[in-house]
Amino acid sequence: MPDPLSPPDAPSRHRGTDDGPPEGRMRRAVTQPSRRQAVVAVLLAVLGFGFVVQVRDTAANDTYAGLRENELIQVLDGLTGTAERARREVDRLDARRDELLDESTRRAAALDEAEQRVRTLNIVAGLVPVSGQGLRVTITESTSRVSVGALLDTVQELRTAGAEAMEFGDEIRLGANSSFEDAVGGIELDGRLLESPYVLDVIGDPHLLRTALTFSSGPVETFALDGATVKIEDVETVEVTSVRDPSRPEYAELGTGQ
Repeated sequence: MPDPLSPPDAPSRHRGTDDGPPEGRMRRAVTQPSRRQAVVAVLLAVLGFGFVVQVRDTAANDTYAGLRENELIQVLDGLTGTAERARREVDRLDARRDELLDESTRRAAALDEAEQRVRTLNIVAGLVPVSGQGLRVTITESTSRVSVGALLDTVQELRTAGAEAMEFGDEIRLGANSSFEDAVGGIELDGRLLESPYVLDVIGDPHLLRTALTFSSGPVETFALDGATVKIEDVETVEVTSVRDPSRPEYAELGTGQ
């Protein structure tokens, strides 16, 4: 008979939790963790990761901490040597850069000089059209024919006075090898007939050119003796548009070293 003082059997609050031996409970804890167990596992993983990072950082900062004095001196010497080699390389590169800049500057200056010489020679040779201040000289025959010598002397005097370009009749450019010859009805210049009035356009200093024509016993007086009149006009911009065909030297050659 049951003891009247004993409480009646009640459902145990832990019934169903004892599902077997300890090995089974451990297996279920691993394969089916509770929420509390999962949180604890995450916290432990975070703490472990922080510990590993801290250890690695400490090891990196303590790279030279365990070295002896002579070893530290060797490391310092190595770093100093590397820095010195880098400095020498920088100096070498700076010097090379300066050399290239100087070479480029010299080359550019030589090129500019060569181009200027080519332009000057082209003008002197009459190979390009030019313009500039100068004079227009008009020679008109009257009682007699103008002599070839008088025209040639005029051209020579103008060249001596610094004439840089000359053109007869707006179509015949004078050059270093130009020639005058007597012809029927006028004077031939480089094989082309000139007739009175002879119009000569000249580029150069107007004052010097005028002086070269009007000095005592100069071209103007010579033409007057031939019975011709000379008109000299200052022109602000003389246009010399005719050009000469370049001629290849037949006998002259460049000297040695040119």
